[in-house]
Order: sequence, then structure tokens, then C-alpha cells
Amino acid sequence: MTDAKDQTLLLGQTLAFEADPFEVPHAQSARHSARGAVLVEAGRIVAVGEADALRAAHPRARTTDHGAGLILPGFIDAHAHYPQTAVIASWGLRLIDWLQTYTFPEEARFGDPAHAAAVAATYLDLLLAHGTTTAVSFCTSHPGSAEAFFAAAEARGMRTVAGKTCMDRNAPEALRDTPARAHDETRALIARWHGRGRAEVAITPRFTPTSSPAQLEALGALAAEFPGCPVQTHISEQTDEVAWVAALHPEARDYLDTYEAHGLVTPRTLLGHAIHLTPRERARIAEIGATAVHCPTSNTFIGSGLFDLAGRRAEGIGVALATDTGGGSSFSMLRTMAAAYEVGQLAGTALHPARLLWLATEAGAAALHLSGRVGRLAPGAEADLCVLDLASTPAIAQRAARAGDVWEALFPTMMMGDDRAVAATYVMGRRVGAAR
Repeated sequence: MTDAKDQTLLLGQTLAFEADPFEVPHAQSARHSARGAVLVEAGRIVAVGEADALRAAHPRARTTDHGAGLILPGFIDAHAHYPQTAVIASWGLRLIDWLQTYTFPEEARFGDPAHAAAVAATYLDLLLAHGTTTAVSFCTSHPGSAEAFFAAAEARGMRTVAGKTCMDRNAPEALRDTPARAHDETRALIARWHGRGRAEVAITPRFTPTSSPAQLEALGALAAEFPGCPVQTHISEQTDEVAWVAALHPEARDYLDTYEAHGLVTPRTLLGHAIHLTPRERARIAEIGATAVHCPTSNTFIGSGLFDLAGRRAEGIGVALATDTGGGSSFSMLRTMAAAYEVGQLAGTALHPARLLWLATEAGAAALHLSGRVGRLAPGAEADLCVLDLASTPAIAQRAARAGDVWEALFPTMMMGDDRAVAATYVMGRRVGAAR
């Protein structure tokens, strides 16, 4: 019999998806309880239901009452660069200028393990403060930057996917590796970290312009050897980048082909941005089951373009949502949802708040092949949770007070919320950060 002292009952509003709101009407996609509860035991969700019923069934469970706070799965950020934490919101021009002016000089500092550890700690604490509990990050070309990231995440109990960024051309010498080093250092990270606790190692070529065919081939060999490892990279972020790839690889059918030719496009591949894709690329991504990662604040901040979310979904391409810190201008998935809504409006496709929340939770889990484990408020899922205060500022509060349903109450927080809206964050059932 379970000892009640090992159970925690979290009270508040609950909102749990039962179906994909892109596939069914939003009213049928989720179950809302105005006075619900989540029972947690040993880091996992045991039950989700009405507060009175769960309190009666588990009278000795420790109870934390979040009042009118909305209990949700922790957010999943499917594409970020933790080494760019210190240069977020830097003025810049186009992608290549931004890399040369800010990214590469900052990443060169990560050869210092102490610097890497300090930034990893800052970055992960910022994520938790914003309600993000699962992060997918590029590190730098220094293996120690990945070691620092995984160690910091392990100390916090967070689920993470990350990899050493591989570059052997068109980058500063201090950041370049070689095909052999890219292979061997990534392989060593896989041996040390992949599957350890909640860590997964991603095979990580930055993008085709900075990885030679020999390096892509070496990383493709790793993808074949370790099919359970994700692959993360960038594709078709800006039109001049696409033209650069075409000039570097006149033999390739398109940008995707430079990865596909080396076995780097798999069902576990995460393709950051994916804005300017050709029809062949889109059809092939859908056929293979790779994921396009939508980075709306980055795409607008750096002037890359508008991702056609509705079009990609209609073509059968899985889409996840991400901040793309620090090209993206916020650590917050709430701000990212707001940007995705705004981009959708410009494309003539309004995104209901149910779809925005799905993108920030369930869709990210699906992209990582973690459906049912994270991003879900349901029995058996890992108890990574965030609790939103739907009246965190006077402006939000006065709008939410007029709401007719939970979606109308949540939407102002999506549009105007920040870390002040995150009343609590839980990692494997343990509350983290300062109480609010």
C-alpha cells in the first residue's frame, strides 16, 4: 500500500488535452476543471480529476492549493542555443551578420568550463522561471559546453536534449572541429549522457554552410549507429542562406538533400526554422516523419520570414514550437505562443489558444518521441508542471475577468504574459524556484 506521505495533491484549475485541437474542434480537444487536482507520486502523475473527489480518496496526501491557478504540463522548448543566453536581444542585421557579430564571439568563450557551467545554470533557471521544463539546445563546438549543460540539467532534474555543435568550415578557427572530432566527441557524449537520467544527446551539425560533406557523412554514420538519438540542425531560415547552400552544393537537389544524402533526415530529426522549403523538401519531410520547428520570435527578430504553420500541418509535417534563444528575443514560451499567433494572423490563419498550447506541450513531446511522458497532464506522465496565474498583471486581470470560458481566460496570458504569470513550476513533482 502506498504511503500517503509520498503523495502530493496539487489543487487548482486543470486543463488536460484529450485530442489534437488541429484535428478536432477545440471544445472537444481538452477537459477543463474549475476546481481540479493533480495527484503526484514518485515524480509521476497518478491521477487528474476533481479536487473534492481526489481529496476524499487521498485524505493523507500532502496538499498544495494553487487557488485559481491553472495547472498545465510544463512547456517544451524544441530549439534553442543556451550559449547565446548573454547575447539575447542584440541588435543585428541578417542571419550571417548576427552569427559573426554576436554568436561566434560569444560561443568562443565556452572553451572555459567555468563559463559554460555558469551560463548553463543561468539559462536553465530562466527556463524554469518561465514554466519551461523540457529544453532542446545546441551547445558549442566544445564538448565541455555540452557536459556543463547536461550536468546543470541533471542537478535540476530536468529533461533535456542537447548536443555539441559541429562545424568544420565557414566559422572562426577557435570554433571549428574536424569530421573525426565531430564524430568522436559526439560519440563520447552519447556514451556518457544519452539515456542517463533524463538526458538525450542530439547529433548536431549547426547547418550545411558550416559542415563539410565529410563532416555530414561522419555525423550520418553516428545517426545510423545510434538511431535512438535525435538529430538537430537548421534549414531554410533565410533566402540568402538557401542561396549560399545552393552555391556550396550545386550537385544537391535542394537544401534538405545535403542532409538527406548523409542519412541525417530521420523520424527523429528536428529541423529548425524550415521557412523557405521547396515542394520536394516538404513532401520528403512529411514522408520521413521529421519535425519542422517553428521559431516565431527569431524568424521576425532576425527578419527571416513567416513560417506557414497551417500549410505545413496540412501537408502532414509535424510542427513543434521553440524560442530559438538567443536569435529569438524571449525565454518565454508564452511570448513564443503570442508570436506564433501574430505570424498566423499575417498568414490569414488564426490559431486558437488550444492549438497554441498544444504546440508548446504535446507537439513538442511528439517531436521528441516522448508523447505520454512529458507535455501531458495525464496519469503516467512525468510530473513536469507549470501553474499559471491568469491575473498576473492588472492589464491581464481586467481582461480575464470578462472571460466566458477557460480559453478566453487563458488567451490574455498567452498574449501579454511573462514570467510573472508563472506562479509555480514543478520538475518530476518537485517545486523549483522561488515561491510566488
